Amino acid sequence: MQRIYDKKEIENYIAKSKYHVVLDSLDIDFYLIRYEKGELVSSPFENELLFQIVEQGSINIYLIRDDGTRYSLSNGATDYFLGDMDIFYPKNNNIYVEAAENLTCISFSIEKHRKILLSHNKFLELICISLSAKIGAMTVMDAAPASLTERVMSYMKYKCDNGILKGIEQAAFHLHCSARQLQRILNQSETSGLVKKMGKGTYKLM
Repeated sequence: MQRIYDKKEIENYIAKSKYHVVLDSLDIDFYLIRYEKGELVSSPFENELLFQIVEQGSINIYLIRDDGTRYSLSNGATDYFLGDMDIFYPKNNNIYVEAAENLTCISFSIEKHRKILLSHNKFLELICISLSAKIGAMTVMDAAPASLTERVMSYMKYKCDNGILKGIEQAAFHLHCSARQLQRILNQSETSGLVKKMGKGTYKLM
């Protein structure tokens, strides 16, 4: 991730944005953020609340449930809003946004500018349109088919601190499988080089 504060470059991106009229009327501190393909743009681990508008590239948005099941929520490209729900609601602890390709976003802090945002009618109109479209998309979403191995890998990546699974019984409970099934998956994954055994009942995702 690279943050860019060059005023001329920021002005150029805003001028080319579909929302330039509204953005020009907002008295807030804009900057650009560039992400590389595969990099997390937003995750529950981030403490800073950012509003971001995709200007170049595309993103994948998905939800990871506690059992490792992955739901595809949306695919976003140019003009897509990120952080619109965070203006009104606490951050969702299960939603992840990943750069599907190299990405550039117009960005600003939600916390710093929340009062301005909530009093700006034209900006709120854009947010209403965005949220309505997202709610409509969520009504037809379904869980992506996943094998138990895929669910275990997702669980370790997104639900375990630093990708380290500790405690077979507890993890098996969350994954809705038996401890024996989980142990077999972990043994196979260790042989394949996907995980490394760190100690009794403790495995690290590689």
